Amino acid sequence: MTGISITPLPGIPEVRPGDDLGALIADAAGHERLEEGDVLVVAHKVVSKAEGRLLPGSDRRVAALAESVRVLRRQKEMVISETRHGFVCANAGVDASNVEGDNVVLLPLDPDLSARRLRARLENLLGVEVAVIVSDTFGRAWRIGQTNVAIGVAGLEPFIDYRGTTDTQGRDLSATRICVADELAGAAEMVMGKTTGNCAAIVRGAPVLLGRGAATEIARPPHEDLFR
Repeated sequence: MTGISITPLPGIPEVRPGDDLGALIADAAGHERLEEGDVLVVAHKVVSKAEGRLLPGSDRRVAALAESVRVLRRQKEMVISETRHGFVCANAGVDASNVEGDNVVLLPLDPDLSARRLRARLENLLGVEVAVIVSDTFGRAWRIGQTNVAIGVAGLEPFIDYRGTTDTQGRDLSATRICVADELAGAAEMVMGKTTGNCAAIVRGAPVLLGRGAATEIARPPHEDLFR
């Protein structure tokens, strides 16, 4: 393995409802041409904005409740809930940061579909097959701080599955599945940032398995969740 590179993709303008996000990304990638096998990580907010997932003048907590299928915890203005996608997160992913005016932005209706559409559009425009990860910032129940995770995936398997193999001591591995989609989303955030205006990054050389994976595979089903 020669290592991986993660390059921010600057130059994408403010995205508005109805914009062709794939074309905007293809234009911005002119000097950092996307190559076959690259992984493009895109912040969900630009995906949501292009898809018109904005609510003007909306109370964030009210919007979060409307986007939830089940509320797990409430504390003051914070709501921990399960979204329609099966994600458990704060305020159902509803956010007002990096959004113009008094709008709040919602998660895409189907982030995996959004990723597939963006992947197909980039292949049509640039003639290369890349994988796409739509990312969002999530907190973690037992650790302070947030990290970016994959909420939409297209063109790669979200896991590296070590089950059925052995470790360096010859012991059988029966449970280890590394969520490489989340790892790449978190790593890409290091060059995208929250205050730079960079909403996308190119990951090159990552040891991913190309395929037809989906982020819905990552969300733990309720019958396997010991804490819900």
